[in-house]
Parts: sequence; C-alpha cells; structure tokens
Amino acid sequence: MRYKLFGKTGLRVSELSLGTMTFGTEWGWGADYDESKKMFDLYCQAGGNFIDTANRYTEGTSEKWVGEFIASDRDHFVLASKYTLFDRKDANHAGNHRKNMVRSLEGSLQRLRTSHLDILWLHAWDFTTGEEEIMRALEDMVRSGKVLYLGISDTPAWLVSRCNTIAELRGWNAFAGLQVEYSLVQRTVERDLLPMARHLGMAITPWAPLGSGALTGKYLQNEAGRIKEGHAKLNEKNTAIAQKVVDIAKSHGYSPAQVALRWVMQQAGIMVPILGARKAEQMADNLQAIRMELSPDAMRELQTVSEIEPGFPHDFLRSENVRNIIYGEQQGNIDNHWRK
Repeated sequence: MRYKLFGKTGLRVSELSLGTMTFGTEWGWGADYDESKKMFDLYCQAGGNFIDTANRYTEGTSEKWVGEFIASDRDHFVLASKYTLFDRKDANHAGNHRKNMVRSLEGSLQRLRTSHLDILWLHAWDFTTGEEEIMRALEDMVRSGKVLYLGISDTPAWLVSRCNTIAELRGWNAFAGLQVEYSLVQRTVERDLLPMARHLGMAITPWAPLGSGALTGKYLQNEAGRIKEGHAKLNEKNTAIAQKVVDIAKSHGYSPAQVALRWVMQQAGIMVPILGARKAEQMADNLQAIRMELSPDAMRELQTVSEIEPGFPHDFLRSENVRNIIYGEQQGNIDNHWRK
C-alpha cells in the first residue's frame, strides 16, 4: 500500500480507505462481527491505515466495532468519522449546527473509545446552517484537540468553496478532504466538484467506486444484490459500462471490481477510494487493485463508454468558436500552468 497526503496537510493516508458502513447487521445487509473483523484484518495486512466510519452507520455499531478493532494500536490509524445525520425524531439531533456537531462528536468519541478523531467529516449539507457557524464551530473542535483535520461530504461545490474561503479569510482550519460518490456509472461530479477539489488541493475520497455493485458484473448474470430492477444504475447505458468493465477484466486477467476500482484510483488529483464490502473475499479481491495498473488503451475505452455531457457552461466554454474569442486565436501559444 502506498500513502498519499490528505490534501494540503502533511497527514499520510493509505491509497485506499476502509469503509465501514457494512460493519453491523442493523440495516439488514451488513456483515456480522466476525466477518467485519476479517475484512478489517485483511485491510491492515495490506498496509491500510485510513478508516472511514460515521455516527449514523448501522445505528452506532460500526463505530463501536471500529473502536474495538483499533484499540490496541490507536495511533497507527487515521480515524475518520462524520456528523450531520442521526436521530429521526429530535430536530436538533441532526443537521450541521454547532449543537448537533458537539453532541455527535461526543457520542462518536465514546463509541470509538478514543480522545480524538484524526478527521471529522461534515456528512451532508443541511441548507439551514450558515457557513460561518459551521466553520467557526469546527475550528473550535480542532482547537479543543478533539479533531485534528476536517473534511466535507455530499455538498455542492459552491458551498465547499465558500466555506474554505471563509476559513482562509479568518485564519481557521479549512476542509482538506472532499467525499463524493464517484464511479464509472456516476461521473457527474467531474463537472464542478472534482475540478474544485483539485484546484483547492483537497484530497478526494470517492464512495461507491463500484457503483453499489453494478460494476462487478453480477447484475449481468441476473444475480441478486442491493440494487433492484429498474434502478438508474442498471439502465441501458450503465449496463453497457458494466459489460465493458467485464470485457476488459477478462482480457487482462483482472476481476471486474478491480478494474472499476483501479479506474477511479488512476484519475487525476489526490484520489483515495473508499472500499466497502460485505464479505472478506470481496475485500481481498478489491485490495488487489493496489498491485495492478490499467493501460492507457483500457482507460480510454472506459472513459469513452462512460462519457457524460459536461453541461453548461463547460460545453459552451470548450467550443472552438468561444475558445478562439477567449484566447484571441492564440490558445496553442499560451502555457497554462493552471491546467497542469
């Protein structure tokens, strides 16, 4: 396992993160204790140190088990959890505001049996809490020593940019990481979120890099899974993408999951995909992605079959006529360091 820096920080995280949303059976499709421990051990044996959990995962079981698994060597691990989601009944037991942040963090620390989180993620934007309140409260969490670094998940690009601009202006800690859904069947984040993260020097931790299982090829064989018939991830285009993944896997001696995962790993920027599995054999197979590399031809085939429309203003700004106007027909003579 190789290591990457977490955004603009000096924190070293392994090139794959262990996702633990499947640790626990409360939601009806997760792994039991023994299977979760096997997956954790396989990840550690491969050199992984970056653990991703959340206060909401399997009603707290995920955090409890993770806390137990890392207890003997807590400082070795980069431990990340999230706040925003939790109680469906109490209005203040969810959201991005300071009250829920403090309450959620204290609960996570107790379940994880630790004095601090290495990374605290804002889990999802609530559209009711101001950016200043969030960034000031997160700064307080860092200054208290209960949190070391900050990340943000499932939030529009313009809000992430605004939050980091406020933090920079105030001299506060900014978000160093961005967590988004990203895979061959979900590339819309390439329009704004990924370019923003790269420009701001943020680490990107994609979740569902296997398209919730759609890219493993099992649905092509009519196998059962979490995705039900009629789901968007099983539409005609995505089925063609899955078939291309299977074809490339067969021709190169890889598994479809390894191909789909490696495609994400080879994208530009600080890319650290989150591995989520329900069985130890799935985890073992996924981890082999660190020992392979897709050829330029394979990458081009995958890029082509999964290509998306860039949308406005991207397609407009990329048109030849507009580029000629913008650059005065000198585009080829301008060395643009921002594009490197």
